[in-house]
Amino acid sequence: MERRRTRRVRLAAGAAVVVALLFAGAATVASARGDGSGEESGNTRVPAASSADAGFARDMAVHHQQAVEMSFVVRDRTDDEDVRRLAYDIANTQANQRGMLLGWLDLWELPKVAPGGEPPMAWMEGRGRHAHGGHHSDGDGSGSGGGNGDGDGVLMAGMASRSELARLGRLDGEQAEVFFLQLMTDHHKGGVAMAEACASQCSVPAERRLARGMVEGQRSELGLMRDMLAERGAAPRS
Repeated sequence: MERRRTRRVRLAAGAAVVVALLFAGAATVASARGDGSGEESGNTRVPAASSADAGFARDMAVHHQQAVEMSFVVRDRTDDEDVRRLAYDIANTQANQRGMLLGWLDLWELPKVAPGGEPPMAWMEGRGRHAHGGHHSDGDGSGSGGGNGDGDGVLMAGMASRSELARLGRLDGEQAEVFFLQLMTDHHKGGVAMAEACASQCSVPAERRLARGMVEGQRSELGLMRDMLAERGAAPRS
């Protein structure tokens, strides 16, 4: 009972972070066009298509989309109130953040795909897809190998493969809960690494603030998911 109360407190605290982040983001979207650096556009300056700002917006939008998809899958595979609430919070938060990132790209009049066939995460100063050695990632963005790599649809660190997504869709009950929590833990670790890179490399203040908020929110959820896995006799994947 005490553990459940603690978990609900952490969920509420995480939700408060999310709400604050979304309000802050909404308040800064209008200024995102003119507070960055890059190419001239009229009387404003916007990030270049090859900048960290544009790369982060493109890549994190794709990264977030998969988290939203996994969250909706698990909500249909379990009746557990806490897992369903967590899945809803992740889906709602990351869908909103994804909209902000894509909105900035539209505002900057930049493409939503990398120019010149540049691979995902190449903007992270050499810490791109191939530097991770697979889709399993720890918090600093270095890969631990394993999985089926790019050949199974893995685009960026932490993202689930096609076969893993298919497996999640076949599981039910506690098995689905555990696998979702493990996949989302990997996903958040990859996302934190990317957001930390933007927080240090991006030039647009509004985007840096969003990235820092992502780091804070996802780290909080990582602790929560670790506890939820332990309650089910499981642990994050290595």
